[in-house]
Amino acid sequence: MGKIKVLTDEVASQIAAGEVIERPGSVVKELVENAIDAGASQITVRISEAGKKLIEVSDNGNGIPYEELELAVARHATSKLQKASDLFKIQTLGFRGEALASIASVSQISLLSKHKGEELGGKIENLDGKAFQVSHFGGPDGTSVVVRNLFYNVPARLKFLKSDITEKQKISSLITKFALAYPNIRFHLYNERQLLLQSSGNGDRREILTQIYGVEIARQMLEVKFEDHPYLINGFISPIAITRSNRREITFFVNGRWIQDVALNSALLKSYHTMIMVGRYPISVLYLDFPADFVDVNVHPTKAEVRFSKPDLVFSMVQRAARRALLAYSPVPEISQSFWKSDSKVQHDNETQWSPATMLNNTDDQPMFSQSSQVDNQEDNLVENLERRKHLPLLRHIGQIGATYIIAEGPDGLYLIDQHAAHERILFEKMMSQMSNLIPSQALLSPEIVQLPLHQAVLLQEKLSILDKLGFEISEFGPNTFQVRAIPALLTGINPLDAIRVVVEDFEDDEKPLGGMVESIIAARICKRAAVKGGQVLSKEEQRTLIENLEQCDAPRTCPHGRPTMIHLSVDLLERQFGRKGSL
Repeated sequence: MGKIKVLTDEVASQIAAGEVIERPGSVVKELVENAIDAGASQITVRISEAGKKLIEVSDNGNGIPYEELELAVARHATSKLQKASDLFKIQTLGFRGEALASIASVSQISLLSKHKGEELGGKIENLDGKAFQVSHFGGPDGTSVVVRNLFYNVPARLKFLKSDITEKQKISSLITKFALAYPNIRFHLYNERQLLLQSSGNGDRREILTQIYGVEIARQMLEVKFEDHPYLINGFISPIAITRSNRREITFFVNGRWIQDVALNSALLKSYHTMIMVGRYPISVLYLDFPADFVDVNVHPTKAEVRFSKPDLVFSMVQRAARRALLAYSPVPEISQSFWKSDSKVQHDNETQWSPATMLNNTDDQPMFSQSSQVDNQEDNLVENLERRKHLPLLRHIGQIGATYIIAEGPDGLYLIDQHAAHERILFEKMMSQMSNLIPSQALLSPEIVQLPLHQAVLLQEKLSILDKLGFEISEFGPNTFQVRAIPALLTGINPLDAIRVVVEDFEDDEKPLGGMVESIIAARICKRAAVKGGQVLSKEEQRTLIENLEQCDAPRTCPHGRPTMIHLSVDLLERQFGRKGSL
């Protein structure tokens, strides 16, 4: 180590900027928050190359007085607090006085602003990373900040950014959240010249939900109203019939600030306990309005985390508010007792015709019956080396157990086949084998229209060429809206809207594609949704067909995601279990 030295202002500024400006979305967040604090009723955001080349945020707010422009871009300069005690009663989104200075230290920035009480506005810019230049300009009231070439002077930071698709998604999602939190503000988001998002600013939050999720979901969202003075919770949560495969659409705002809080997520999920399937998550947009001194927002540089003075009280209020809405609007589901009857007529009534296209609208891909802990502990002993042979021996069908597993006999013992995982593998291999030529499509009798949240629409737009290879015919049909005209013939009969949604709900840009192809991971996820589910009663003929199709697969031992399709109990193992060859 060398001698201890005081860091130069340039290095100190870039270190500080690294805490606040992580990616293009961080710049957008800071600038939009400043615009909201300035009392803007209209905010326009423009980006180019996912924000790396250009970010421009314009508003019609109060503007910055000309003589304060240099202070506005100075570090630790703010009009939002004056003394330390003000930190515990923050009522604005910004307060640190770091945003503009941090942005300026890692980009080329121009700021144009005209205060409402002045005849001329001012322009301050820093294009060489060294000195700011200030001049007068004439223009409308408000502020416009233009950020060019983000991280041009710290290129190492660019290597840690995600793909343009991901960064654009994050910006889209962020503006969507602002639109939800501030429905009285008119937001516009442009990517290059394309309008991605536009809100009316009329104060109707359900209208914004309609733009994000579509008319049908927005109509079904349950309104939450909870007041225990001075605490207020309102917003919307989804009914138990509408769920997602991840937590991304659980959204909380505290005093107008979008936050991420594990405890609040847990409180909401607890309110759904026993009402939705494990592994499924609701949609929520909840607004918590609490006294300023009840919330500590000075926790993290990004201001995305807060602390509550009474966290247990907040947990309880969120849980009660959501549960009350669920019980008021949603009937409590009951399990039919007829399923457990062994009467053949009941079995016949519950049978459904199985085909590669059935049960897409059944979101339950988990077995209905859990294995005992004793079986779990002995799993290593029961599972043989599944890689010993690539293909299966000829199997003789025996029956179905728990409406989830198919029993078959082979020359070397007993096979328990997970019908969902097995059907996933069958559909996946059929679809991938057809890709070498042209996957046949089946035109829909009438085109289906699907409306997606903005960030999902951006992702789907990027994947249209891949879906075209998989046999879908999809085209854009307005803002965040797509028209589905055909689906793969292999999946005829599925709900095309669910098939499209599973692509954008579950797909992760960082996930490695199966087989080295993006097409394969998308195909695998569609097949997962289309496959027959655990808990679905199959006829004997359907069970035999599934076994025969699985025997023909190139990799029948696992589903496309690597989960075993079967467990093999050898004859030797069975004889040991029954004491014919000693004990295990």
